[in-house]
Amino acid sequence: MNNGFGKGGKPKGPRDVAVQVLLKVELNEAFSGLALNQALNAAELSRPDAGLATELVYGTIQRLNTIDYALSGRVKGWPAKVEPWVRVLLRLSYYQLRWLSRVPAHAVVAEAVNIAKRRGHSGIAGLVNGVLRGLIRDGIDAPLPQQLSAVKRISLEHSHPEWLVARWVSAYGEQTTEAMCAANNEPPHASARVNPLRSNREELLAAMNEAGISARPSPLSSQGIIADKAGNLVHADGYKEGRFSIQDESSMLVAKVANPKAGMSVLDCCAAPGGKSTHLAELLGDKGKVLANDVHFHKEALIQQQAARLGIASVETMVADAMDLPDRLPEKSFDVVLLDAPCSGLGVIRRKPEIKWNKSPDDLASLSELQHRLLDRIQSLVKPGGTLVYSTCTIAPEENEQTISRFLQDNPSFALDPDWPEEVLAPIKTAGYLPEPFTGALQLLPHMFGSDGFFIARMRRSD
Repeated sequence: MNNGFGKGGKPKGPRDVAVQVLLKVELNEAFSGLALNQALNAAELSRPDAGLATELVYGTIQRLNTIDYALSGRVKGWPAKVEPWVRVLLRLSYYQLRWLSRVPAHAVVAEAVNIAKRRGHSGIAGLVNGVLRGLIRDGIDAPLPQQLSAVKRISLEHSHPEWLVARWVSAYGEQTTEAMCAANNEPPHASARVNPLRSNREELLAAMNEAGISARPSPLSSQGIIADKAGNLVHADGYKEGRFSIQDESSMLVAKVANPKAGMSVLDCCAAPGGKSTHLAELLGDKGKVLANDVHFHKEALIQQQAARLGIASVETMVADAMDLPDRLPEKSFDVVLLDAPCSGLGVIRRKPEIKWNKSPDDLASLSELQHRLLDRIQSLVKPGGTLVYSTCTIAPEENEQTISRFLQDNPSFALDPDWPEEVLAPIKTAGYLPEPFTGALQLLPHMFGSDGFFIARMRRSD
């Protein structure tokens, strides 16, 4: 395959970098974030150029089927019969023309033609030039046909696969589905969780704003801070000193729902990279034990590093398949057990847009079966009167509500527990998103608070 960088093999600018990354995502099923970070480090672009490359990568993936719909009538054999790098180049060029108004149309065309010449030959450059100029001449933002079904219209206007839109319309209705899909195409904001062992929210907000970061309290999490246009908060003052962790607001609720108390013994079954484990330890006041388990040896160090950075001593780590934990740990030995289960990730499309194109209904069914088996195994570790919390970062009833319903049918000693901390329930209730009656399980959707889609269920074992 032509790598498209000419004889030197190195990207020459932000659009070259974007083409390189998009090819890896499409052909190798690479994660967009990892591939982009690698490419940006190698290319050594200026900050504005790195920002453009980032926007082109995420935007092109987000809007993929809308882009393909627009190009399908203009390029013969689109997309399957078009060479991959040409396909990617036309897609990101269309994205610029339609959604990046700050980039002049003539500059988009000129740069795309130059890349086509470097990567291919004059014939391909002519094709690229003709397609893009035709789009500009005829109008980039062409209206969709009026007779489209609601599912097809939402799919094309907001760039989500039809099967997923159809499922969401069935579960949540057309209006909520459209709001979710629109929210998934918004840039994610940065959010931080204050470490109460080393700081407080007011102090950290003042420090961030003084450092030029536009920061405000999270409306969803009492420990949360939202930072707009802040870049990577890893580089912000206070991170290395352990004054805060980087975590999405929805994810911050999980440990709060578990509500551990000082002196308790807590198990986090699938813990890497350690965000929820360290949060549980913070809520313990670092007085008790949090056993953070993960199946991957190389991820154990990540958990340990996070605990050390935050000044937490109560987190212990182990490496095991969560399925094997009942064979390695004493039965009914933990006050709180958290299973943040492997899932389809359909709640984090805003951060990882390729997820919506890479998942299928079959994936959801197989993950649901895995989640049920995990729950069925680890429940034996909960003490009588203890708490079992199940969470996912997805929006799929078979991975969430249906998994919990099946578990409770098979394990009558457990019941949903609506006794969540009031500080968790209050903002959700105020916004009108708390189910009535509230039974102890909650599905957060991405348009509600601009945070990740998350499911949380709290269950209690009978005494």
